[in-house]
Amino acid sequence: MGSGSTTFLGFVPQKDIVYNELLPYKDKLDEESNEFLAQIKGNLGRAVQLREIWPGVLFWTRKLSTYMRLYGRKFSKEDHVHFVKLLYELVTIPKLEISMMQCFARLLITLLKKKELLSREDLELPWRPLYELQDRILYSKTEHLGLNWFPSSVEAVLKALIKNCRPYFPESATQEMLEEWRPLMCPFDVTMQKAMGYFELFLPTTLPPELHDKGFKLWFDELISLWVSVQNLPSWEVNLVSLFARLANDNIGYIDWDPYIPKIFTRILRSLNLPVGSSQMLVSRYLTNAYDISHVVIWISALLGGPSKQTQTQLSGLFNSIASFFHPSNHGRWLMKLMKLVQRLPASVVKRLHRERYRMPTWLTPVPESHLLSEQDITDFVESMKQPILLVMFSKTGSLDAAQALQNLALLRPDLVIPPVLEKTYPAMETLTEPHQLTATLSCMIGVARSLVAGGQRFPEGPTHMLPLLMRALPGVDPNDFSKCMITFQFLATFVTLVPLVDCSAAVQTRNDLTQVEKVLCSASAEFEDFVLQFIDRCFALIDTSTLEQTREEMETEKMTHLESLVELGLSSTFSTILTQCSMEIFQVALEKVFNFATTNIFETHVAGRMVANMCRAATKCHPAEALKLFLPHCCNAILQISELNEEELDKELMWNLQLLSEVTRVDGDQLLLYRSQLVQILQLTLHLKCKQGYNLACKLLYHILRSMSLIYPREYCSMPGGVQQHTDTYLPIKDWGRPGDLLNLGIQWHMPSTEEKEFVFYLLDLLLKPELQHLQKHTQGEQDISRDDVLQSLSIVHNCLLGASSLLPLLNGEPVPEKIKSIIQLCETNVYTGVDYDLSRENYREDICKVIRPLLHHTLEHSEDDIKSLFSIIKIINDLLHFKGSHKHEFDSRWKSFSLIKKSMENKLHGSKQHIRALLIDRVMLQHELRNLTKEGCCYRSVHQDLINDLLRLSTSRYSQVRSKAQNVLFTALGTYSLCCRDVIPAVLEYLDPDRTDVTQQQFKGALYCLLGNHSGICLANLQYWDCIALTWPAILHSGMSPSMSLEKSSVVRLFDDLADKIHRQYETIGIDFSIPESCVEVALKMMKSSNPEPTPCAASEQEELEGRKRQEQKNKDSVQKYEKLVVDLLDSLYDRNLLWKFEQIAIGFLSLMLRDDHPLPSSAVLFFVESLNHDSLLVRNGAISAVSGILKQLKRPHKKVAVNPYDISELKTSSLLAGDRPDNQWLRYDSSRLPCSQQDWNECCFIEKTHWGYSIWPRKLLLYAPLEEQPKQGKTREEMNESEQIIYDHFSDQQFIDQFIQYLSLEDRKGKDKFSPRRFCLFKVRNDVFNLERLVADSHESTQRCVAEIISGLIRGSKHWSYSKVEKLWALLCPLLRKALSNITIETYADWGTCIATACESRDPRKLHWLFEMLMESPVTGEGGSFVDACRLYVLQGGLAQQEWRVPELLHRLLQYLEPKLTQVYKNVRERIGSVLTYIFMIDVNLPHTQPTTSPRNAEFTERVLARLKPLTEGEEEIQNHVVEENTEGDQDERTQAIKLLKTVLKWLMTSAGRSFSSVVPEQLRLLPLLFKIAPVENDDSYDEMKRDAKTCLSLMSQGLLYSEQIPQVLSALEEISRSSSWHARYTVLTYLQIMVFYNLFTFLSDAKAVSDVRALVLSLLEDEQLEVREMAATTLSGFLQCNFLSIDEPMQAHFEALSKTRLPKRKRRELGSVVDTIPSADLVRRHAGVLGLSACILSSPYDVPTWMPQILVDLSAHLNDTQPIEMTVKKTLSDFRRTHHDNWQEHQQKFTDDQLLVLTDLLVSPCYYA
Repeated sequence: MGSGSTTFLGFVPQKDIVYNELLPYKDKLDEESNEFLAQIKGNLGRAVQLREIWPGVLFWTRKLSTYMRLYGRKFSKEDHVHFVKLLYELVTIPKLEISMMQCFARLLITLLKKKELLSREDLELPWRPLYELQDRILYSKTEHLGLNWFPSSVEAVLKALIKNCRPYFPESATQEMLEEWRPLMCPFDVTMQKAMGYFELFLPTTLPPELHDKGFKLWFDELISLWVSVQNLPSWEVNLVSLFARLANDNIGYIDWDPYIPKIFTRILRSLNLPVGSSQMLVSRYLTNAYDISHVVIWISALLGGPSKQTQTQLSGLFNSIASFFHPSNHGRWLMKLMKLVQRLPASVVKRLHRERYRMPTWLTPVPESHLLSEQDITDFVESMKQPILLVMFSKTGSLDAAQALQNLALLRPDLVIPPVLEKTYPAMETLTEPHQLTATLSCMIGVARSLVAGGQRFPEGPTHMLPLLMRALPGVDPNDFSKCMITFQFLATFVTLVPLVDCSAAVQTRNDLTQVEKVLCSASAEFEDFVLQFIDRCFALIDTSTLEQTREEMETEKMTHLESLVELGLSSTFSTILTQCSMEIFQVALEKVFNFATTNIFETHVAGRMVANMCRAATKCHPAEALKLFLPHCCNAILQISELNEEELDKELMWNLQLLSEVTRVDGDQLLLYRSQLVQILQLTLHLKCKQGYNLACKLLYHILRSMSLIYPREYCSMPGGVQQHTDTYLPIKDWGRPGDLLNLGIQWHMPSTEEKEFVFYLLDLLLKPELQHLQKHTQGEQDISRDDVLQSLSIVHNCLLGASSLLPLLNGEPVPEKIKSIIQLCETNVYTGVDYDLSRENYREDICKVIRPLLHHTLEHSEDDIKSLFSIIKIINDLLHFKGSHKHEFDSRWKSFSLIKKSMENKLHGSKQHIRALLIDRVMLQHELRNLTKEGCCYRSVHQDLINDLLRLSTSRYSQVRSKAQNVLFTALGTYSLCCRDVIPAVLEYLDPDRTDVTQQQFKGALYCLLGNHSGICLANLQYWDCIALTWPAILHSGMSPSMSLEKSSVVRLFDDLADKIHRQYETIGIDFSIPESCVEVALKMMKSSNPEPTPCAASEQEELEGRKRQEQKNKDSVQKYEKLVVDLLDSLYDRNLLWKFEQIAIGFLSLMLRDDHPLPSSAVLFFVESLNHDSLLVRNGAISAVSGILKQLKRPHKKVAVNPYDISELKTSSLLAGDRPDNQWLRYDSSRLPCSQQDWNECCFIEKTHWGYSIWPRKLLLYAPLEEQPKQGKTREEMNESEQIIYDHFSDQQFIDQFIQYLSLEDRKGKDKFSPRRFCLFKVRNDVFNLERLVADSHESTQRCVAEIISGLIRGSKHWSYSKVEKLWALLCPLLRKALSNITIETYADWGTCIATACESRDPRKLHWLFEMLMESPVTGEGGSFVDACRLYVLQGGLAQQEWRVPELLHRLLQYLEPKLTQVYKNVRERIGSVLTYIFMIDVNLPHTQPTTSPRNAEFTERVLARLKPLTEGEEEIQNHVVEENTEGDQDERTQAIKLLKTVLKWLMTSAGRSFSSVVPEQLRLLPLLFKIAPVENDDSYDEMKRDAKTCLSLMSQGLLYSEQIPQVLSALEEISRSSSWHARYTVLTYLQIMVFYNLFTFLSDAKAVSDVRALVLSLLEDEQLEVREMAATTLSGFLQCNFLSIDEPMQAHFEALSKTRLPKRKRRELGSVVDTIPSADLVRRHAGVLGLSACILSSPYDVPTWMPQILVDLSAHLNDTQPIEMTVKKTLSDFRRTHHDNWQEHQQKFTDDQLLVLTDLLVSPCYYA
């Protein structure tokens, strides 16, 4: 941008849209934008100052976002800051309506998106208002009660907003955030998730290095050590990963990640959830809480480089270990993740490299020298990615992912990536049998096209592949294979766009300064002409096969099939690309060829004809002058010669020539002027043909002529400015291969309509349009009767004239409709100049058409309403009269989409800065022009528009459903365009629903309902978010139920009402009542008003106006409240109406429940209605009432006063340490039975803390507690002291009859899952006369009554939160006996309800308040009375209560454990399982987290010690452990062993439940149980095993997947080694399966410890020589697995070891007499020889998809053992057959790795009969 424009603007723009500079009318833009910006600043400032948030502020913020769409950020830095600050203030207004908050937030996000434009010096934003906003919305306390309705999108918008504000938080923010959220970090509580979520969202990571100690250094060590020590993937670990990835990416080189890298990679590998081993059980939470790949990718790419290079080694290791999963033959649910990883990682590295090398330096911290990516780093990275990607290419889903990855890798290292892809592409082009191979390789070639053609220093021979590729791709244009055809078109188009097709072979002789490659290219370029001609021949063949001779002509299917239309599109766009890039010589030859083909044949016009005409159009568009010379005279003569023009069926030749002519005229207007007389003659001849097809083609011709004369468009899209040139001595076209367009001199040649062209357009309109309009006018006035077909023909001509010339016709004008809304701010339109100066002296045909069409419409509707085709045509004309200025919105959208796709497939992300090819850049400029053309929002609403919209409304309620739906779509578009016209339309629509009208037909009724419903994208009239709109529509919908034309017999009407109610419920967001703007906002607005450049146009308001504004705003708030209350009254009126149908009663109750809000109480009449509905006959109504009443009670709940205390005063300890867990200063919080509040005085002195998480981590600065009782609102108010709503509720709930009825209903129905609601209302009334009631209910064991009691009791307990001691004591005296009784009556249906009841009662309550309950539950839960079921249930209920209390009841946990320990030898399975689960909860609190004190709750380690002691009898014996315990609980003489087996069963249950639940997995003590488990676990998969064996197997599978700390590895390995020497071969076998999973799931942790690797290796090798055959084979499998995932490598010593073993001599077989016993025990020699063979075979099977250098020799060695004794022979056969199976596909490549002799031996083996034996 030149300095000239800056001086005109008066400021330096932040970042404007460069494409505006290339528009043909660019000189007018600066003036326009400045005027627009001044208006925005002035009006927005004024609106805030006058406190008019709607419509003023909202209207002008929308205008600001339009401004940014049109001009980018074209304002000074000062203004930018003002806008951001103002919007920040607006977003954080506390009571702002949600929909407005989202509007402001989205605009603020756009303003902050490009963070390089504003540095931290320019802008600082506070973080707390955002936190309060987020907390208020996402953790809303009232949303679940239906007091707030938030849209679903709000969460994403808030996240994006915080993300963009984050860089500007002040430097003190980090410390403040930690103080705010650290107290929430209690790992057993849901608040942990909340804290981590906030940390991930808010913590700033872009502070400059000098501020790091105020930034991440405050929290990094703490959080990373927390992450490292958590082993079981809790849901908040994902937030941590996202935070670390961001931190690493923003601070490359400032953090030393090296110590954590093996851990990071181990966890990434685990999170891919790959299947390992045969019998693996997945823990379900690993699937749901797995890491998000996009975070993983950012993290990895930020860790690359740097001095240590460790990340790259690990990354290569990662890809090596999972390489085989990428192979196309593997498939599973994990595949998508691997694909994502492969696709996104290269993109992320390219992004980083761009940032380091090519991006303009900004205020963000640059990467330090030491950590920049070096050339070597890049090469290593590309090498490690190459292998997986070449595999992914052919996978069932992945060729597109591979193409994107290759596109990015080819930018980095073309020389490494492209050759292997080429190697796969050439053979794929030859093959006929595997089309998938071709489509996959071609899509990958398209990705690397630019890197290939451009060559460059790294890959200079790249371009030489271009021509061979093009020539070989041609056979892909194949009429029989659709997908192949499409990908070939795309391939050719992509390559040709990059290369000018010029024959420069002569340059080799004339110039002597060419390099070798250039010479090769020059001589090759002679083939271009051949290529173009061959391509054309292929296309002709394609067209010939798709001609539909007879089949279609008879049938009426005139449309092409979908596939054909795609082929047509591909063909025409590819062909036009090729011709655009041709030199003139080649073009001439091609043109001749196409012309001859088109004129010597006659095509049917539907399929083949369209394709040929398109090819001809493409040719003419490239060089109009030359082509028109051939086509136009030919077509015109042909048409003129055919005389019989008025027949119904037209001559085929005439049709074809007309079609050809209509396409060929889509060229530059100035070229057409030369042939004007011929064209006019043809039009006059053909526009009035009888045959519909004929006149349609003529209309098309007319449309194309008008359009090419009147629009602004670029003339050419060649890749070189100025078209393709021949080579000269100074210029060589080869140098331009793959060159990007240059934005600064694009040299676009625009077509601007000249005066002559405009003259001709109006001449045509006068000549052809005027007569039609007069014709129609006479018809309307009844002077002349015209047939329907003629009306349709005239309308068709009118429509095409309007479409063709619309850009020269000014928009409709007229009187503005008086404002529907009074605003003090001017709401003016913005006129965007689009290069056309309207000539107002001519008549405006747009208005003429409008004047004729409306009477015609009314005439048609009255006289011939069934003339649907004409009505369709009229609807289209009305639509275009209203909006059309040369381009349609939907066309623009699809072009924008395809532009983005092409840009994406060809962009260069590495160098960035818009290095696109020229054609794309021109396309983008054109899109910018169209965008300006389409900008017309908030258009002024004039009376003309009003008339047309009323016509549309009339059509929308027409008798015919097709007419209705077409008209409704146009109507919705119109409503979206003219601001505020909805208020005009709503009353008109509602008239049709009025029950007092009798003249409404059913169709009109349905049409009106559809108008209210709206379409999926547009607005929904029934639910506009304004009080005055819903106050009209909602009552009207309800009253329409009484309309005579409404019948619920018609299912379509019922469905409509359902959809309406459903849409209103889905879309309703709470509408604001309070529209005030705070002072802080006004201050910012005034600052903005003072800034200059440009001066804000309306200047600041005077004090007088400001006072006025305040008054208006207060008035508006009052009005809103009145409208709200009136709407509630209206809804109630219709509900009390006797004639209302049940359907509408439900809808009404639904609407009424939407009216609950948290900032204004519901009017008491509605409260009365809901309370009475609690006893309604209908279940639905009762449920609605229950949720509504709970919301009402929340509204009536009086605020309880809180006081701040210092927690350290209570504990009388002054120190504050950074440790979490059980500390002296939170001792007083814990449950201590010796210090329970048992008297009024204790109760008052005790500090109750209800929330569980306070005090576990650090204390908050201010701890808020409830004030003492006397300061709280009075309890037990008398009836006189209550307000009206409270009295209503009080009266009903004091009425015995009402309550009986109510409880009867509650005990009746099945209300699963609504457990939470009913308690809320019992909270308010200390149940007086309910005692006998409860006792009666408790005794009744029916499921629903028990559920009802449970709800009531839990409600009572929760409701007693603020009661005085005496009342609470009475309550418990009543409840304890009841609960005891209830728990003994518990049944299978109700135990879940009681569990929920107790858990709900205990949630977030201080345990000391509930001590009665806990003591009662602790009374001997496992007594055996009432059978095992009751025991299990009691434990379940107890567990529910204790689990809610988490870490605050260590004493109870100890007591429980002590009580349970003797009872661990339970016989009943259900009790065992429950005890296992209870034990998990008891030890849950014993965590191994950093900065955490050892717990005072029971400890895992000590318990395990005691259990092991009791299991001694089992661990010492050698014999097998059988589960032969009789299931009877006889006490007495059972020996220790039997007791131990019982104990073991319970212990197994505990291990199984804790594997997935607790935070840390295998503790050293549990390792000592391993030998025992290995003994029991069975080897085969067999369901007939008993429970104990199956459990043992499950435990092992779960334990092997656990994440190990590096210090645990030696312990596990020594345990395994010991077991591997055990006498049971089952145990030895299971060691191997355990080892496989354990090593893979902890791969990098193992690899970083060399001793561990050698230990594993020794272990496997020793088991290879096991005497048991199964163990040996398993060892071989394990070995090949380790080799395959590169855990072990095949080195010389290992190979030599196997060779030596396999050569062990076997003793000669002795001849035995027949019938003697065969010697079954294998000799030691045989075992060793077999071990060697197994080892070699493991090596071969470890690389299933390729042939490494060592393989041929090993194969030959193996074959020598084919005739050994069994089991060796079997192993060898199996290995060879596997080898053949896996290498068969690519045998062609593989066999080159063998010498001839080796091949001989192999072929002999693989084909000889032994293979089939």
